[in-house]
Amino acid sequence: MSILLSYETLVHAVAGAMGSVTAMTVFFPLDTARIRLQVDENRKSQSTPIILAEIAKEEGVLSLYRGWFPVISSLCCSNFVYFYTFNTLKRVMVSDRSKPAKDLLMGFISGAVNVLLTTPMWVVNTRLKLQGAKFRNEELHQTHYKGIFDAFSQIIASEGVGTLWNGTLPSLVLVFNPAVQFMFYEAMKRRAARGGRKISSFEIFLIGAIAKAIATSATYPLQTVQAILRFGQYKSDGKGGLVGSLGNVVSLLMDRIKRHGLLGLYKGLEAKLLQTVLTAALMFVVYEKITAATFKLMGLQKKLKH
Repeated sequence: MSILLSYETLVHAVAGAMGSVTAMTVFFPLDTARIRLQVDENRKSQSTPIILAEIAKEEGVLSLYRGWFPVISSLCCSNFVYFYTFNTLKRVMVSDRSKPAKDLLMGFISGAVNVLLTTPMWVVNTRLKLQGAKFRNEELHQTHYKGIFDAFSQIIASEGVGTLWNGTLPSLVLVFNPAVQFMFYEAMKRRAARGGRKISSFEIFLIGAIAKAIATSATYPLQTVQAILRFGQYKSDGKGGLVGSLGNVVSLLMDRIKRHGLLGLYKGLEAKLLQTVLTAALMFVVYEKITAATFKLMGLQKKLKH
């Protein structure tokens, strides 16, 4: 019980949440460009600056930050859950020496817990983020939510509670993303810190960027499917349960390939890489700084092995 309620684990969780909120706020417009390209099939895949300029011209500069609060709220909760679970497992599973395989396993478990607990928040924030967008695809219709709680109530009333877990299957598969990210991050950080060497902020930024770039490139097609399912306007075959979810994922992937070729699965990757790599890198810098400062302020030494 003391491991679950550890003060050190709580510090890591809060620092991870604060790091992700800070980083996402700085690079939020890049995420706006990414999700438009993923969901709106008729929008031409152009460079990120051009997409951002188009959105700002058509909908106003503030539209680049549309949906910021629900996204930040979801991200804060999501990263708190992930970092708390990951560092709790780290205390339980790691003894003398960390290994990539253990880091990967801890990442999988943390990601699965995170997905199951926070998917409803991500479904709602995807809807709110795209509300008011000027779609090129005329089949996509506008939603009219007044806020986070109104979106929850409308979705439950009109589509059922199960809709809040739309995209859970690809999200669970996408546990590979943070798991691979953390595996590479922990491994590169251990290598950089050999011999008791202090790692600079720039090195942490670079390590975080490389780790996230590898993870994102490997899982991007499923992230596109995840965004479409969360938006809730995909016409499925009507099957429910795991079979229906798996069928939707396969159907969406094949439909993308049929319409746009294999490269269609990577539409918006440039914006996603820019956003996610820079965000992850900055998040790790803020996270490491907050944890180090907090432990120093409280007169504690990090007991967790890196």
